[in-house]
Amino acid sequence: MKGIVLAGGQGTRLHPVTRVLCKQLLPVYDKPMIYYPLTTLMLAGLRDVLVISTPEDTPRFEALLGDGDRWGMRLRYAVQDAPRGLADAFRVGAEFLDGDGCTMVLGDNLFFGADLSALLCEALAANTGATIFASQVRDPERFGVIEFDAADNPVAIVEKPAVAPSRYAVTGLYVYDGNVTRYAADLRPSARGELEISELNQRYLDERALTVCRLPRGMAWLDAGTHDSLLEAAQFVQTIEHRQAIKIACPEEISWRAGWIDDDRLRGLADAYPKGAYGDYLRALLHETPSGEGDRAS
Repeated sequence: MKGIVLAGGQGTRLHPVTRVLCKQLLPVYDKPMIYYPLTTLMLAGLRDVLVISTPEDTPRFEALLGDGDRWGMRLRYAVQDAPRGLADAFRVGAEFLDGDGCTMVLGDNLFFGADLSALLCEALAANTGATIFASQVRDPERFGVIEFDAADNPVAIVEKPAVAPSRYAVTGLYVYDGNVTRYAADLRPSARGELEISELNQRYLDERALTVCRLPRGMAWLDAGTHDSLLEAAQFVQTIEHRQAIKIACPEEISWRAGWIDDDRLRGLADAYPKGAYGDYLRALLHETPSGEGDRAS
């Protein structure tokens, strides 16, 4: 299973902030926004990841993230030369996927919760059909919303409905089997000229191959695509990190705990930040007592 982070788009809802810099490079408290979706994939054990962005921003992501080797990963890059919709990622990334299944996460989506890794790993283990992740929201009319039948089975995905059939919105996290490249190739542009992810999901649903995983209470999903939601995401991360003395979306820590890098590599990564709280946090990890929640993943 491979991973895709879709970090394209024009970020018009964040203008003028994004006039010269894409939103996925903006800070969310103490880290670039792209660290959050990238580490969501890492927590599921995905080490082979494609970052898709615009012609202008792809070199910036390469400069920030590199080839992934320092985290025990393999990062590759592809250009989406025009905003053609979320499902276009599977056309742009067809060569990278090479018929494999894929987990895709949108570059402005943040997920946090103790059950997230287990939910993703369960979806990856099934490796058939598609799994989409849904979250209850106050304002479902702003999202793609899932309609359920009387037996609580998904029957349709309705985009920005005037009257919502449920309060469950589709988040920007998707798991697909090896059919996704072929299904995406069959899509035709919608009225707004884009390849719609909802149509791709509906294809799986029509074939009775779509699973809806509802994010449980206590798990947070944030879309940092507006000024207000960007601020809310930063405040959320700050609160959790200060209260719990942890860091959210720290790729160095995740790869170290997973055993992808050793203590020496982590020490070297920490030394790249000789001043400031981020480097101090990485150095403190090396002095942990391996017990309880501090256990490193085997």
